[in-house]
Amino acid sequence: MPKTKKALKRARSTPKGRRVDPLAHQDVLALLDKAPRRRDLLIEHLHKIQDRFGCLSAPHLVALAAEMKMAMAEVYEVATFYHHFDVVKDGAPPPAITVRVCDSIACEMAGAHELLTSLPAALGPSVRVLHAPCVGRCETAPVAVVGQNPVPHANTAKVAALVQAKALKHPRRDGAASHPHLEIVTPGHIDHVAYRENGGYKLARACIGGAKTRDEVVAAMDDSGLRGLGGAGFPAGRKWKSVAAGPAPRLMAINIDEGEPGTFKDRFYLERDPHRFLEGALIAAWAVDIAEIYIYLRDEYHGCREILETEIAALQANPPCPIPPIHLRRGAGAYICGEESAMIESIEGKRGLPRHRPPYVAQVGLFGRPTLEQNVETLFWVRDIVEKGAAWFTSHGRRERKGFRSFSVSGRIKKPGVVLAPAGVTVRELIEEFCGGMTDGHAFKAYLPGGASGGILPAAMGDLPLDFGTLEKYGCFVGSHAVVILSDKDDMKAVALNLMKFFEDESCGQCTPCRVGTEKAAALMASGPWDAALLEELSAAMRDASICGLGQAAPNPLLSVLKFFPEELTKPLKAW
Repeated sequence: MPKTKKALKRARSTPKGRRVDPLAHQDVLALLDKAPRRRDLLIEHLHKIQDRFGCLSAPHLVALAAEMKMAMAEVYEVATFYHHFDVVKDGAPPPAITVRVCDSIACEMAGAHELLTSLPAALGPSVRVLHAPCVGRCETAPVAVVGQNPVPHANTAKVAALVQAKALKHPRRDGAASHPHLEIVTPGHIDHVAYRENGGYKLARACIGGAKTRDEVVAAMDDSGLRGLGGAGFPAGRKWKSVAAGPAPRLMAINIDEGEPGTFKDRFYLERDPHRFLEGALIAAWAVDIAEIYIYLRDEYHGCREILETEIAALQANPPCPIPPIHLRRGAGAYICGEESAMIESIEGKRGLPRHRPPYVAQVGLFGRPTLEQNVETLFWVRDIVEKGAAWFTSHGRRERKGFRSFSVSGRIKKPGVVLAPAGVTVRELIEEFCGGMTDGHAFKAYLPGGASGGILPAAMGDLPLDFGTLEKYGCFVGSHAVVILSDKDDMKAVALNLMKFFEDESCGQCTPCRVGTEKAAALMASGPWDAALLEELSAAMRDASICGLGQAAPNPLLSVLKFFPEELTKPLKAW
C-alpha cells in the first residue's frame, strides 16, 4: 500500500540510535582483522578494544555492534556485565594505569585495607586504584595487580616502582622486565618439547591408536572414584558416561574460572605443567567422542593465558595423534562464571547468567549440545589413573577416603601454598604436616574448609576429614578444597562480613533473593549487633529461592558464626 504524504513527511532520514563513527569503525576493523564476526566471539572482540584503548567507548561499541550485525543493546549489556570492561559513554576515559588491590579474605587478613588506603596518595591522581575480588594468589597475600602485572606480598613501594616503570604486563621469564618476585609470578613450566621428551602424550597416542578401548578408559575413571575437583564433586566417570550417551556432536568445556576466595590450585598446575591437563583433556575427548574442546580461563590469569596460547599452538603444530579443535576463551572478571552454566553462557558471548535446570549441561550445554564440563585438577589426574590403574589411585587416602586432593591453603600459617595430600586428611594435619604450623604468635581458632562459600568451622572441629559428604551436616562443605586458616587474632564476624561483601559484589543480579539478599545481609552484619532471627530468616529465603549456588551458599559463613561462635555476637565488630 503506498505511503501517504503525511507518512513520508514523518520518515526518518537516518536510523534510530547512534550512527557509526567512521574513525571508530576503522579502529574496530583493524583490531578484528580477519577474525570471524560470530556472536560467540563478542567477548573476545571486546577484549581487543579494551586492551588497545584502555576502555570501551560508545563509538567503538556502536562500530562493533554494526560490524557484528548485533543490536547495540546486546553488545552494551554484555560489556557492562563484566568487571574488567570499562564502558565510557561520553565522558573522559579512565586513567591509563589501573591498580587493583585484592581485598578478599586472605589479602584482607594480610593488610589489603592499609594498601587501599595508602596507594591513592602515593600514586597520585593519574593512577586509578580499585578494590578487587579474589585474584587467585592467596598464598602470597596481600596482592595488587598493576595493569595485568601481579604483585605478590605487595606494599606501597613495590607497587609504586612497577607503576613508575609502566610495567603493566605479566612478565615473561625470558623477558627483560624486572619484577620484585619473578620467581613467584613466572615460575617456569614444562613446555611441549620437554613434556614429549619425558613420555608425554604417549598414553593419548596409544589410546587413540587402539591400545585401549573407550569403555576401558571410562571404567578406569569410574573405578578410581575420581570426583570433579572444581567444587561440586560429581563422579568423573559417571559424568563421562552420561555425556557419551548423548547425541553427537558432543563438546567439552574446561572450567578454569577458579574465582572462589582461597582457591589457586588450578593456576599452580597451569604455571608448571600445562600439558599434563591437556593430555587428560585429549584422553577424555577421545573416550567421550568429543568434537571440540573449549577452555575458559579467568581473565586474572594473564600469565597462564600466555602459557596456554603458546603451548596449545605447539601441540596443534605437532600433534602426537589426531586431536579435536581446541579453543581458548578469555573471561572478563565475573566470579559467577565459575558456575558451569554461567561459564557456558559466557563462552557463547553472553552475560554469565546461570541457567535454570533441568536440562543439565551434560544433556543441553554449550551451543545446545551435550557438554562434558571438567576442571583442571580433574583432568590433571586422568593420565596417572589410566596409566597406573584405578587401584593405584584408590590405594592412597586416609580414614577410608580414596585418592589425592590438592588443597589451596592460605591464612595464618607459615607455609601457605598448594598442598597435595591424601583424601581424608584433616585441617590439623594440613597445618602441622604440610604447612609448617601456625604463624608465630597466632593460635589456631577456626578455618574455612571450602573457600568463601564453604562456611566456617571452629578449631575444635579440626579433626574432621576434609572431603566430600563429611561437612555438609554441619552446614559446610569442602568444595574446591580452598582452606583458609584463622587465628585468635581474627574476628569471626569481620571474616563473615568480608565474605558476604564478596558475594554482594559478585551476584549476577538475575534473581532477587541473591541480588537483594546479599546486599541486605551485608548491611545488617555491618550496622551493629547482629539480629540473629532476622539474619536466619533472610538466609533461609536466599537458600530456598536463589537460582544457583552463589545465593544458596552465600549465607553459610554468617550462619556458621551464629552456630559455632555465639560468644562473639555481643562484641563490637573489629576493623582489620
